[in-house]
Amino acid sequence: MRQTIHFESDGLILAGDLYTPANFRPSGSCPAILVAGSWTTVKEQMSGLYAARLAEQGYVTLAIDPRSFGASEGQPRYWENPAAKIADYKHALRFLETVEGVNKDQLFLVGICAGAGYVATVAAEDPAVKGLATVAAWLHDAAAVRLIYGGEEGVEAKVSAAQKAKRQYAETGEPVYIPAISRTDSTAAMFGDYDYYLNPDRGAVPQWSADRFAVMSWEDWLHFNPMPVASHLHLPVLMIHSDDAVLGDYARKFFEAVPSGNKVLHWTDGSQFDFYDQPKQVSESVKIITDFFSHSDAL
Repeated sequence: MRQTIHFESDGLILAGDLYTPANFRPSGSCPAILVAGSWTTVKEQMSGLYAARLAEQGYVTLAIDPRSFGASEGQPRYWENPAAKIADYKHALRFLETVEGVNKDQLFLVGICAGAGYVATVAAEDPAVKGLATVAAWLHDAAAVRLIYGGEEGVEAKVSAAQKAKRQYAETGEPVYIPAISRTDSTAAMFGDYDYYLNPDRGAVPQWSADRFAVMSWEDWLHFNPMPVASHLHLPVLMIHSDDAVLGDYARKFFEAVPSGNKVLHWTDGSQFDFYDQPKQVSESVKIITDFFSHSDAL
């Protein structure tokens, strides 16, 4: 069962989809999972798919639209702001704790792609979290950012453009946008033939905007470094990754730095986008996650 819910985060009203398993009873005590998707995400994409599938395995699950995206409040729109998203996921956990039938001593996090870095930060800072799983995690540091975004010169150009866009927004209230994805416009946040975001049968859902990415996002996104968070994770940690997913070396490096005595690195196959919605990768990931959480210290 899925129901639309709303909760407050830093004075903004955010929207989410709450999924409950078939045997759910408000008088019961059910474990819960908050699922975070990729950057620029909305709940109708990969986070909602995983939330629905994990609910089938007996969890209450929640996928949200972070501020500035989808059905949630927040200006400017389409601003990829890691600090704000981390705050939103913390407030989403507080909402989950209020749901009747949820055992607030059994709260877990799942992060897909960029969402992995966001919820890993939440897991390191919020003692309510009892376990963390990542799927095809995008975890970068300054060196990886330079490698991906055109070296020092390319990064500086994007950061400079973001700072200029922030000044314009502060002065005029007008945000500057580029396409979120394009096959032809090299200025797009994602430039290439990425079928998941371009295919309406996959991630090109009406709730997601292919033509809007706030330029001011670049400074926040490129300066976000989740790698040091690993050393603060003393809870059960599962990481699912593959050779064809992004930044595999960084996933391994992050995993190695986790001090938890209960951690698993599950290396499998599939491209980055396969993990978002393809039956083989999603089914495998859901099974591994539920098996891991069901045997964690919290259950």
